[in-house]
This record gives sequence, C-alpha cells and structure tokens, in this order.
Amino acid sequence: MRDERGTGMVSSIVGVTAFLSLLLFATQLVLNLYATSTVTAAAFDGARIVAGARGGAAAEADAEAHIRSLLSRYAARGHLDLHWSYRDTDNEPGPDVVALTVDADHPTRLLAVFPIPYQHVERTITVRMERLR
Repeated sequence: MRDERGTGMVSSIVGVTAFLSLLLFATQLVLNLYATSTVTAAAFDGARIVAGARGGAAAEADAEAHIRSLLSRYAARGHLDLHWSYRDTDNEPGPDVVALTVDADHPTRLLAVFPIPYQHVERTITVRMERLR
C-alpha cells in the first residue's frame, strides 16, 4: 500500500500557486485598463484645451504641460509622446479639427522580468475647434 502522507500539502501548494498567478494576472489587467482610461482622459483634456484656444504653439504647450502633469509617472518610468495635427473639414479657410495622437507605454508593470501584453497604448483624440458664429 502506498504512503499518501504529504499529498495534501503538495496539492494545496499547487492550488495556491495557481490562484495567486490568476490573481496577479487580474490585478495587472485592472491596472492596465485603468492606465489606458487615464491616458485617454488626459489626451481628451489636452485636445479640448487646444481646440478652445483655436490652436497654436502656445495652446499646444499649455495642453502638453497639463497632460504631462496628469501623466507624470509616464515621463518618469514609462514613455509618452504627443503629436498634434489640424484638419480642415469644410471649404472655409483654417482648420476645423484638432487631433492629438498619444503614444505611451504603461508604467504599471508589476513584474519587470517578462513582457506583459497590452502595455502599449496609442490613441488619437479628435476635437472640433470652437468658434463663434
């Protein structure tokens, strides 16, 4: 007859390890979703600031400072690039739409040992410029 002493401990360790792995994955996923939402919201705020000022280098600088203050960890531990573009959507002179493309790597990686998917976010936010009619 086999001795079954210690088998309960081994199966418990395997079960706890599997549970903790799934818990770590779920935590990483929630942090990643939160970080993606934060990047999108900060980019929309910046695009809205530029659209409200009718564009220009000064408005872009103000908006970039605002975005970088909201996403300060991206500058310290991650990666954050901002690219502005203006589009004309009607036949009148001057741009009508400001578009901000944000390219960022999340600083939310819990384990830096191996790459985790979905750590990169690229968003293009488009906002119509305001003008009095």
